[in-house]
Amino acid sequence: MREVLALAGLQVAVVGTGAVGQAMLQVLAERSFPVAGIKVLATSRSAGKKVRFAGEELHVEETTPDAFRGIDLCLFAGGEASKQFARAAVAQGAVVIDNSSTFRLEPDVPLVVPEVNPEAVKSHRGIIANPNCSTIQMVVVLKPLHDAARIKRVVVSTYQAVSGAGAEAMEELRVQAGAVLRDEQAPPPQVFPWPIAFNLFPHIDVFLDNGYCKEEMKMILETQKIMEEPEMRITATTVRVPVFVGHSEAINIETEGKLTAQEARRLLAEAPGVVVEDDPAARLYPLPIRAAGRDEVFVGRIREDLSVERGLALWVVADNLRKGAATNAVQIAELLLEYNLL
Repeated sequence: MREVLALAGLQVAVVGTGAVGQAMLQVLAERSFPVAGIKVLATSRSAGKKVRFAGEELHVEETTPDAFRGIDLCLFAGGEASKQFARAAVAQGAVVIDNSSTFRLEPDVPLVVPEVNPEAVKSHRGIIANPNCSTIQMVVVLKPLHDAARIKRVVVSTYQAVSGAGAEAMEELRVQAGAVLRDEQAPPPQVFPWPIAFNLFPHIDVFLDNGYCKEEMKMILETQKIMEEPEMRITATTVRVPVFVGHSEAINIETEGKLTAQEARRLLAEAPGVVVEDDPAARLYPLPIRAAGRDEVFVGRIREDLSVERGLALWVVADNLRKGAATNAVQIAELLLEYNLL
């Protein structure tokens, strides 16, 4: 019965009309996901607005518990809506893929990156969590290296685009940058704590009692869960930079077994979802402007760490709205179809 339903197409809901919600609609259409009908839900403030899907115009509806009646699959773009409505969607019979942090660390909710732990979707009880954007691109690269030589320790510094904070953050960068270039006084920041144009600051989200910010702890705890390595030692510093789309990461790993840079390049070149761009002599390395609009994770500057016996340094870049959010969510939905779980 479910196979017939999948062939005929699914009733899909997307909750959220911001940058990630719009990307989810775009990726569903691009990947020809079998949609028989689609509903776009948002707050009462956005209800009545129009969005486009596969060349058609859709009217946004208000999110209510009853809005999920008849829905097979629901993609939550993130935010408070997940806390309010995700379980209501499951109660109405939908499978939920949630892009917020609400359920990621709950023991009975799978946290899935299809290139890393696809089998985890089989244990879902109605909700599957989409990891944090910066976590997703990191674990896609760590997985083949860990399988080959077991990673003992990870040190990561991120350079994260403003789109990770939403459409309003992108507009704030545009306005501030324009003002600076015109030699005008920029309006005070509304989304970020400091001006972001031609600036950066070393924290994302709130600071916690341990001195880390919330984004850093997300990367640590989510990576341990996805990799099924709760004892893996990880530390992170997350930095917001004036880039519109595309998160970059400088990753240093220490392994139990020895991996040369050449061996790492070969492993990564063969890994699903990874593109190796690593020719320093030709100035070829991953850049956000080239990763934007793509679904792969790009890795370069692969070199042996001279400070430890078995260590590697890597530079990793991905589109945070696509692979870091929307594409990963749709790939999870495709896994559900593949495993006949919808």
